[in-house]
Amino acid sequence: MTIEKTTVFVSGATGFIASHVVEDLLKAGYKVIGSGRSQEKNEGLLKKFNNNPNLSMEIVEDIAAPNAFDKAFQRRGKEIKVVLHIASPVHFNTTDFEKDLLIPAVNGTKSILEAIKEYAADTVEKVVITSSVAALAAPADMQDVSSVVTEDSWNRDTWESCQTNAISAYCGSKKFAEKTAWDFLEANKSTVKFTLSTINPGFVFGPQLFTDSLKNGINSSSAIIAKLVSSKVDDKFYNYSGPFIDVRDVSKAHLVAFEKPECAGQRLFLCEDLFCSQEVLDILNVEFPQLRGKIAAGEPGSGSSFLTKHSCKCDNSKTKKLLGFKFFNFKDCIVDTASQLLEVQN
Repeated sequence: MTIEKTTVFVSGATGFIASHVVEDLLKAGYKVIGSGRSQEKNEGLLKKFNNNPNLSMEIVEDIAAPNAFDKAFQRRGKEIKVVLHIASPVHFNTTDFEKDLLIPAVNGTKSILEAIKEYAADTVEKVVITSSVAALAAPADMQDVSSVVTEDSWNRDTWESCQTNAISAYCGSKKFAEKTAWDFLEANKSTVKFTLSTINPGFVFGPQLFTDSLKNGINSSSAIIAKLVSSKVDDKFYNYSGPFIDVRDVSKAHLVAFEKPECAGQRLFLCEDLFCSQEVLDILNVEFPQLRGKIAAGEPGSGSSFLTKHSCKCDNSKTKKLLGFKFFNFKDCIVDTASQLLEVQN
């Protein structure tokens, strides 16, 4: 496929991961059609990209609404060869887990695939869906030292069992949305011609593409770092742990996922290593003299023993081989994230 002529559709283009993806696509010479929730958001993004002639936007107000993507694909479907479905509901402020998390995630995935089938069945060749490590393992398994998470793992929660709290329900929503995509392809393989890949990142850290995006809030993973950056000396903190990846690697992986034929049909598990909050604090206290003695310190150096006792193991050697590029290390990722947060604070 010739890069110059390839048009890529990016859902949720104004988001944390997606804006990096849009940047990488434009740099690589692709034409990009993004979707955003409102005219105002869309115009804001176009402006940030200096009204690049290769970027245009469509409004998709609510990805969970029935036929949410129909208008966009009716208008533009014949131009689109690649679809990157990145938009997904992420919030934990709900007690109606089915209505606010599970159904929207599943419907969002279903509606974009239905729109492709209806309006672009003969033009879309590749679909990449942004899933999550949450589709690979339930929260309890992420903290089980005997558990090894790989590309073949699936979160074992059911639709019912994941509805115990917002975190489990969110994790369940990622599983069921991803399952929906694989099942859809299986059921419609005689009608559509696209191949499917999924991107399954751990906690996604790293800088926002546009610093001023932080004024509108922060993605839930980076919020962990923001909280530690603004902690006080004696603060007790929750020691989050799990696999991490830098947003810049997540973005790059989206491109490789559709450019490399070997990635078709694969789940790409993005994890550079395991992390815990204590290790974030260790880096902040060493690398930022202005924070030392003012923020929490916890028990410096105890991170690795905490992980040994409280975290699963991850094996994503298959993904690393398929992608063929080196991920950002933890220190650089945290330093870049915190530097931007401090710049905005100042």
